[in-house]
Amino acid sequence: MKIEELSPADQQALEAAVFRRLLAHLDSHKDVQNIDLMNLAGFCRNCLSKWYVAAAEEVNIVLDYEDARTRVYGIPYSDWKVQYQKEASNVQLDTFQKVMSDKKE
Repeated sequence: MKIEELSPADQQALEAAVFRRLLAHLDSHKDVQNIDLMNLAGFCRNCLSKWYVAAAEEVNIVLDYEDARTRVYGIPYSDWKVQYQKEASNVQLDTFQKVMSDKKE
């Protein structure tokens, strides 16, 4: 079956399952820092949280950003930062600056 042959409900269900799997994957790789995700893929856990809020707004749902971050991180963001976030290295920061400047061009 091709994706375009799926009903809208089936497509939405599959997309939701993929999103849950992505969150589980990120949760099982807490060693991967947000700056690493940004440098490699151009998005991070915070981006996913913002997209979650934006998607809610598109259907007239007001969703709290911190609640969205808790959903994405699996725990409150403040707790995640204390438990898992590491100080970015100079190499990570330099790469991030290059990625961001390339994005503006």
